[in-house]
Amino acid sequence: MRKICVVIGSRANYSSIKSAMRAIQAHPDLELQVIVGASAVLDRYGSVVNLIEKDGFTPVARMYMLVEGETPATMAKSTGLGLLELPTLFDQIKPDIVLTVGDRFETMATTLAAAYMNIPLAHTMGGEVSGTIDESIRHAVTKFAHIHFPACTDAQERIIKLGERPEDVYLVGCPRIDLVAEVLDKHKNGVNADLFEQGVGGKFDLNQPFLMLSQHPVTTEYGEGEREITESLMAIHQLGIPTIALWPNADAGSEDVARGMRKFREHFDDSKIHFFKNLPTDTYIALMSRTACLIGNSSSAIREGAFIGTPAINIGTRQNMRQRGSNVIDVDANREAISDAIHQQVQHGRYDSEPIYGDGHAGERIADVLSRCSWRLQKVITY
Repeated sequence: MRKICVVIGSRANYSSIKSAMRAIQAHPDLELQVIVGASAVLDRYGSVVNLIEKDGFTPVARMYMLVEGETPATMAKSTGLGLLELPTLFDQIKPDIVLTVGDRFETMATTLAAAYMNIPLAHTMGGEVSGTIDESIRHAVTKFAHIHFPACTDAQERIIKLGERPEDVYLVGCPRIDLVAEVLDKHKNGVNADLFEQGVGGKFDLNQPFLMLSQHPVTTEYGEGEREITESLMAIHQLGIPTIALWPNADAGSEDVARGMRKFREHFDDSKIHFFKNLPTDTYIALMSRTACLIGNSSSAIREGAFIGTPAINIGTRQNMRQRGSNVIDVDANREAISDAIHQQVQHGRYDSEPIYGDGHAGERIADVLSRCSWRLQKVITY
């Protein structure tokens, strides 16, 4: 039985690897080990660990590593704390392979711990480009990893150009896309009105047009978060369209974004905006399928949005150069530009599906490769 350890540090981490975790747990030759840490164990970010357990996964450990402050310095220190904690946990549970996700600071801690302990490292979503420190982390993890699971064709090509052996690079698609089709079928009759029992703000009819806002700090533009979220909120306020807004992630600058949200609620009528710390993955996807427009800088607008056909507005530089579909309009953090783009997307309506990031079977492919591959991947598996 091969032990596969997945380290979850945020809601984005979890949604990005959930289907692979499910496939690993169900595979007869694999044993899933889950470590939950960083913002995923904190109430202020929605206690993602509760969702993980509700979905049937039992963490082998919880890791407290997040330093308060959400500044570049605290993000670096949090990475260091993760690097202090993870070797002890890895030494206790002795995984055969560590599977790490994407490009966040907890991903770097996971990567370095596994590398120094000579544990084979598998990496999802490598090879992509974007506009923040995440890209540097992503490429660095690629050079540490032994097994690569890119989500799209240009990422696959870039990993190989970085010097990785083609036979170690498996184009499997994005595990987040795996959840989309099943969730859309499950929620084909809509989202329950009891959604508004959580969070704060106004309540409205989800059968009528509504917007979604998911905007995070840009780590390379630290100090700009409050201004940027204010521009988005004012554009939405001026249009008067009901909106579901999500709290930012735990990256440096998240307190700036949160402060902008709190100030908006203090000074303006929020009866048409409802704020959530966190939403279950299936609820978020169901809302994406129904929203008139998704606004912000989350990669979900580009990944899931292309597959679903969600009209989306990408604000600023956080997703620069990431491969995207026709559903996305790019604008600067300017309320007039955002307002014009919202109007354009609402008028356009749903886009055709573009499966840029996979066909819905990434998780099972990842599990299959992990069950069969050997150190340095002497055997090539293709799909």
